[in-house]
Amino acid sequence: MNLDLPEEMREIQRTVREFCESEVVPRARAWDDREAFPAEVVAKLGPLGLMGVAVPERYGGAGLGSLALAVVVEEIARHDGGLALTVASHNGLGTGHILRFGTEAQKERWLPPLARGERLAAWGLTEPGSGSDAAALRSTAVRRGDGWVLNGTKTFITQGTVGDTFVVLARTDPSAGAKGITAFVIEKGAKGFTQKPLHGKLGMRSSDTGELHLEDVEVPDEQRIGEVHQGFVNTLQILDRGRVTIGALAVGLARGALEESRSYAKERKAFGRPIADFQAISFGLADVATELEAARLLVYRAASLCDAGAPFAREAAMAKVFASEMAMRATSRAIQIHGGYGYTRDYPVERAFRDAKLCEIGEGTSEVQRIVISRAVLR
Repeated sequence: MNLDLPEEMREIQRTVREFCESEVVPRARAWDDREAFPAEVVAKLGPLGLMGVAVPERYGGAGLGSLALAVVVEEIARHDGGLALTVASHNGLGTGHILRFGTEAQKERWLPPLARGERLAAWGLTEPGSGSDAAALRSTAVRRGDGWVLNGTKTFITQGTVGDTFVVLARTDPSAGAKGITAFVIEKGAKGFTQKPLHGKLGMRSSDTGELHLEDVEVPDEQRIGEVHQGFVNTLQILDRGRVTIGALAVGLARGALEESRSYAKERKAFGRPIADFQAISFGLADVATELEAARLLVYRAASLCDAGAPFAREAAMAKVFASEMAMRATSRAIQIHGGYGYTRDYPVERAFRDAKLCEIGEGTSEVQRIVISRAVLR
């Protein structure tokens, strides 16, 4: 078993690392302070091939897969979780839904500008009354002639106000539960479709989050993605892939916290010695490094199974729950190592700690992941 990344992946790592060092590191704290979406930097990701990582080359993408996306997301998250979330959600959710379940005509219509980064994708699943119980969504899509009329509200939508192309899930059979949900594409500017920003987030503050309001939005049947009533079945497959990238995001945050803590521990002195010389500090760093390696291997395994076309739902849930909870432990440890300074915004570990919490919530909470894993274990 070869656990080393192929040269192609390492080249992607180097490219993303160099980009982040020049474009992200000098700006990340300001984005967080202002809760500002970095549109000017996001616009530079498309020409690098980072907004269509898994999209085939014939649609303008890089033609890679889940492992490549995990590598990209980890590298970005090491410096800014919010920007990494933008890349992860654009690639894996909105764009991913069209790529996997759209018709050829739909792919040709929407994927090229998304893959080139000319337009941003978003995915509308969560509602004010349906989070973990996603199948309880109340947005509706009613047949009218050759099309559909959509009504409802979506919340906590990544790229909610800056997105251009939205895949929205709506109920098409009120009596069928999870088997009565269908996906549709809504484009920014559609009549009756409005976007409202959500501010005041704990972390991921450079990622745009918003509410979507649909009031008698008319959608032609050509904008239905997948079979009628099969939207939730498709959604579960999209979430499995998303859990891999959130796991990678958590690994990147933890890696950043470890690297910052190592540097600080070597420089900071107490009792006449660098604090790295004290076992309480060095053993803490050892624990974080060990858990970080384990989490990355879980992520890579799930991504590799996905790319191979093998079942990976259990492995994705394992990677996501372990990596996200590991990231919380790693960033908390980093703040402890930094002491009082770690509790301030003068050091990036405070921001990583706040960003990491979302990884335990988004793409299915830790509790949901344990449901998925336990079902597989007890099958």
